Amino acid sequence: MSVTPARPGRARPLALLALVLALATALLGGRAAAEGDAVAAGSLPCDLYAAGGTPCVAAHGTTRALYSAYGGRLYQVKRASDGATRDIGALGAGGYADAAAQDSFCAGTSCLITVVYDQSGRGNHLTQAPPGGFQGPAAGGYDNLAEASAAPVTVGGHKAYGVFIAPGTGYRNNNTNGIATGDQPEGMYALLDGSHYNSGCCFDYGNAETNSRDNGNGTMETIYFGNSKAWGYGTGNGPWVMADLENGLFSGVNRGYNANDPSVGHRFLTAVVKGGPNHWAIRVGNARSGGLSTYYDGPRPNASGYNPMKKEGAIILGIGGDNSNSSAGTFYEGVMTSGYPSDATENAVQANINAAGYATSPPAGAPTVGSRVSLRATTSCCTTDYLRHNTADNNAAIGAVSSSSPTADKAAATWIVRAGLGDASCVSFESADKPGQYLRHYDFRLRVDALDSSALARLDATFCPQPSHNGQGVSLRSANYPGDFVRHYEYGAYVASHGGSHAWDSATAWADDTSWVVTSPWA
Repeated sequence: MSVTPARPGRARPLALLALVLALATALLGGRAAAEGDAVAAGSLPCDLYAAGGTPCVAAHGTTRALYSAYGGRLYQVKRASDGATRDIGALGAGGYADAAAQDSFCAGTSCLITVVYDQSGRGNHLTQAPPGGFQGPAAGGYDNLAEASAAPVTVGGHKAYGVFIAPGTGYRNNNTNGIATGDQPEGMYALLDGSHYNSGCCFDYGNAETNSRDNGNGTMETIYFGNSKAWGYGTGNGPWVMADLENGLFSGVNRGYNANDPSVGHRFLTAVVKGGPNHWAIRVGNARSGGLSTYYDGPRPNASGYNPMKKEGAIILGIGGDNSNSSAGTFYEGVMTSGYPSDATENAVQANINAAGYATSPPAGAPTVGSRVSLRATTSCCTTDYLRHNTADNNAAIGAVSSSSPTADKAAATWIVRAGLGDASCVSFESADKPGQYLRHYDFRLRVDALDSSALARLDATFCPQPSHNGQGVSLRSANYPGDFVRHYEYGAYVASHGGSHAWDSATAWADDTSWVVTSPWA
């Protein structure tokens, strides 16, 4: 089904009146939501887009409903222990995600997000991205799926989870309904974690090729977020919000540098891209307060192939149009529209996002960057054992440490917490007695090594703290293997999945073996 072109221009009086009323309920509805699970009718993003004459044709959110009348499925999770799946829905019409249902279903194991459901009714769901111009790391060349508990937040005081995209992770729908094609107008926004990004290609959300390949200039129109400078960039060191239009990340009318596109640093970031015939714009704002700033509003890029556009209508999340999958980022919610939204409509949506009340929700007991810590095992056999490196080789293991232990043993079980070398939203562990050497996995075994400058080595040495699998301390997820966690097995230390193909993936005691209490340092 094709999208009916909508010409940008002055809103009709009735539509304008509806939008004014919707803006008022956007503000009032957000405040009411703090007291319950539902919000005022007409106050949520897709209600606001509809009131402005540019209805949503795709609406994705793992944290909340995006229509005041929607109370259905938000996303699906798959449990590692037995492969069972469960849909996670909203807590009533217009409500927040039922995070407690996920926590209960995934207790004692790990879960992956298998589907992000489309709330628009058009069936534009996002699932595991297939191979294309680039292969993914999962079976059959597919991309990885996101670990379901990797991005905890609160929204309106309610616990929820975002979609944590590690390199190699991605979602896609190549067979959509109602998404703009050719030069038809559309708009989109994405609410992102502004602190989680990298320079890999390409953390995108929006309109892409339907065959997962690079089909030439102008065959994409997506929101990009990151600090890549390969195709375009703005002021400062990034990250930047740009538009991925295929074979170019654009922030203005020209390729390359554009001085009006500043680096952004909001923890919760609203990113907007919209485009129509020879006209497009970028708008950005702090998702917690304030309005949207317009970074570009003008003609299509001054380069061959972008006017007219040749959009194909697939939807991607976390990857490039050709399945480039080396990017990182976190997605909470976003939509795509039929027609070119007015600034007034987007301002109303931003007001609602502000009122929704996004806030951070770090796991209790997580290690603090800059601190010195030790990591104690929680399995009943081993509660006096700590993660440490061996003295005879570079491998990591667990071993008993006490106040009477030799000084060398205490030092070997002490770590300095650093910002994640491969992902600053996570952490790395520098050995206290081997300065410059870090805990990292290599062929799944944990060891302490001096690292080369490669992106792979830095990701191997990066771990993301999450609520623990057994309720004690934290669990430490591998930054580049989203289903693998730091585990002790037969006193050795590994990154392990729950019930995988290796001996150290054994389901026996997995939840206990992957849970660690962060303690005061031994040295």
